[in-house]
Amino acid sequence: MDATTTSGTPTIQYRNIDQSITTAIVVATPLPQPTFLRQQRHCFGDSTPGEFPLSANPSVVLHILTACDFDPQDLAKLEATCSFFSQPANYAPDFELSLSELAALDMCQKRAIFKPMTTEQRQDFKQRCGGSWKLVLRYLLAGEACYRREKSQAIAGPGHSIAVTSKGVVYSFGSNNSGQLGHDKTEEEWRPRPIRTLQGIRIIQAAAGAGRTMLISDCGKVYAFGKDSFGEAELGVNGSKMVAAPKLVESLKNIFVVQAAIGNYFTAVLSREGRVYTFSWGSDGKLGHHTDLSDLEPHPLLGALEDIPVVQIAAGHCYLLCLAFQPSGMSVYSVGCGLGGKLGHGTRTDEKYPRLIEQFQLLNLQPMVIAAGAWHAAVVGRDGRVCTWGWGRYGCLGHGNEECELVPKVVEALSDVKAAHVATGDYTTFVVSDDGDVYSFGCGESDSLGHNAGNDGQGNRHANVLNPELVTSLKQIDERVVQISLTNSVYWNAHTFALTKSGKLYAFGAGDKGQLGIQLATNQTQRGNPERVDIDLS
Repeated sequence: MDATTTSGTPTIQYRNIDQSITTAIVVATPLPQPTFLRQQRHCFGDSTPGEFPLSANPSVVLHILTACDFDPQDLAKLEATCSFFSQPANYAPDFELSLSELAALDMCQKRAIFKPMTTEQRQDFKQRCGGSWKLVLRYLLAGEACYRREKSQAIAGPGHSIAVTSKGVVYSFGSNNSGQLGHDKTEEEWRPRPIRTLQGIRIIQAAAGAGRTMLISDCGKVYAFGKDSFGEAELGVNGSKMVAAPKLVESLKNIFVVQAAIGNYFTAVLSREGRVYTFSWGSDGKLGHHTDLSDLEPHPLLGALEDIPVVQIAAGHCYLLCLAFQPSGMSVYSVGCGLGGKLGHGTRTDEKYPRLIEQFQLLNLQPMVIAAGAWHAAVVGRDGRVCTWGWGRYGCLGHGNEECELVPKVVEALSDVKAAHVATGDYTTFVVSDDGDVYSFGCGESDSLGHNAGNDGQGNRHANVLNPELVTSLKQIDERVVQISLTNSVYWNAHTFALTKSGKLYAFGAGDKGQLGIQLATNQTQRGNPERVDIDLS
């Protein structure tokens, strides 16, 4: 047949190639037009069809919530705004739990300190945290964020250093006169060396004091070495014995420990359930118990925190800070020596029992991280504000002067910085912002602030900084810093570590004992510029 268009275009002929095909086309029955029907979406329970398209398979949703590591507060919001997330999901191990609660429980089970718990222990822990798995998860995550539990970390101790990889392998270097490096000898080491006797044991947290080291395993066991004493670090009263290799602390074997903090006169440990125990310095009741100075038995911290779980502890020269966890939010308690106002209560008096620092409520600041320097303290709030208080010598509080502050005061010079981490030492403070920038202020001795470093790495080591200043030398390494650690002792020249997100470790400050982990030139005792330590902590 021919076809001609009305527009006058040339005729196009369509020819039959095969008659049989044409016949087949003619006799074929026309196909019915497809009918598109709206498919009814599956729903959950008595919900309206189409309310939630994935509700036909809640396990998929549960997998997404767990795999994406949803924040506990986001899980709570889902539960509050959608019935799909709030009603029983009918899954083991508890058929009454909602999807949000199950997701929180699954994420708790990923944590090394949670896995070994019995069913009864888990239920008790849940009630202690407020009766919800979301609150338990929030508690666990807070601890991981505060002191990098189960993550790579570096500890700048007094004269010696400890570095822990993300897999729990421990390296030590520096001063070793008391065997505090754990290598079963007392010679100094400038090169980081793994502690061989810990092979097969995963360490999740470390603490270093004058002449001693404590390590916490993922099984809650505590290993200590160096001076065989928990108190009187430098006075020579105790510590005449020493242990040069990691030794299990028998008195703590029935307590699942997750953190240790070493002060000058005492040591504190934190249990998995958020209970605080202390050693030594109890003879005059400063820590709520009366014991001999050489007592190695752990004593529970009595008073207001007996029924409130603690997330983090921080030990200063002669006082202790505790970050307490409650469903309504975090709070800070302090106990010990009150000289200089470092307890934060508006006075200089001592406290025998933990006392709530009320100033944070007046500032409308919810504490998230605490740091106890030798004589001053600092806190980072959820909103990124930084507060400091205590002795203000050398400008370590960052308020532009050297005055004492008896209650926490916001560092106004950091008002444009959202802080994520804070570290304190002997009249020195470092702040890490959420984008990895580092600020420091306070005593500039030993080049430990990272400022004013010359080309020779020596710099102006005596310059004090009264206001927070950006540490440009760390900015130049083009790596995001996630942790700062600095020496927290009045008896040792300070050194500082900066740990990056990729696991690189940089060191500066005093290095006369090899504590920087780098080899210094002849007659050189410190480094002003951050230098890469030959160790990978990723």
